[in-house]
Amino acid sequence: MSHASVFSNEQQLTKNIDSTFNNFWQQGNFAHFNGIDNLTIHYASFTKNTHNKCLVIASGRSESYLKFKELIYDFFQQGFNVFILDHRGQGLSQRMLSNSQKGYVRNFDDYADDFHNFVNTIVLPSCKNKILRNGDDTQTMPLYLLSHSMGGAISVRYLQKYPNIFNAVVLSSPMIAFNNGGLPHWLATTVIKSADKLNQWFGQSPWYFIGQKDYQTINFNDNPLTHSEQRFKHFMALYQQYPEIQLGGVTIHWLAQAISTTKAIFSQLNKLKSPILVIQSGGDSIVDNDAQNKFCTLLHQENQKSCPNGKPVVIKNAKHELFLESDDFRELALQQALNWFTQHP
Repeated sequence: MSHASVFSNEQQLTKNIDSTFNNFWQQGNFAHFNGIDNLTIHYASFTKNTHNKCLVIASGRSESYLKFKELIYDFFQQGFNVFILDHRGQGLSQRMLSNSQKGYVRNFDDYADDFHNFVNTIVLPSCKNKILRNGDDTQTMPLYLLSHSMGGAISVRYLQKYPNIFNAVVLSSPMIAFNNGGLPHWLATTVIKSADKLNQWFGQSPWYFIGQKDYQTINFNDNPLTHSEQRFKHFMALYQQYPEIQLGGVTIHWLAQAISTTKAIFSQLNKLKSPILVIQSGGDSIVDNDAQNKFCTLLHQENQKSCPNGKPVVIKNAKHELFLESDDFRELALQQALNWFTQHP
């Protein structure tokens, strides 16, 4: 199976965005549901009667499903019905603060509980109603989960709280822990938790963490996300075209919640039942790759089906956004994900 024939590539991108992807997008179902605390959560789904497997995508921080046309298209072409939501406080979903630019969540597990609502009320009814008939045998459609960055942390917490739903899971550049820029973990934790306390005592609303601010455009040469100039330019243009999906930096409270989530992830590894593959971006500066390595080592000890050889699959030199990377990196990541799903029918 040659990579070029399976996935869309950078050369086709401009042409495809204006024609193929936009035509494909017209057949999507775009709706919303009520998440935790009745927050409006927006989602998109792409289904076809002849498809025989389902894929749920959990995106990263500050992302919207609008950013993933190419990825959704690629998996749809592989016979998957695809479902994706915008997490609370970002994308098209409802924001929680008067400054809608601030990256905030009251409790990180609210993301996972929204995800549970989504899977339970929207994905499963669509995927479980479709019975595959093999002669006299009937079986329900296999269900897969693909997540990126913060979506990886959300997925792991979801899988720990609600096991045995997915046939197989791929975590791409997962935020098992954020990259604290070389600060010792204990120091970063102490600083953030103390600042969060101060904010709760003296602030009327959540404060940005030091150096974080409202949405700003960055130029390609300074970007830590991708080597692909074309994909980078397309998604930057998207955020100009739809300013409502823009999101600024993170609040202190969001960081404090992320730290608690890392702790919860490691304390409940025994609850992860679905086979999990971790794909690591070798040149990542956004999330902590050491935390991914530790996660895989310990998870493999708990569950031999996850993290083959106790390690992530490393895409050497790739930046954080594997699904928006240059073709050579992106195709490797997508092929790994596809192979993992194929191995777990």
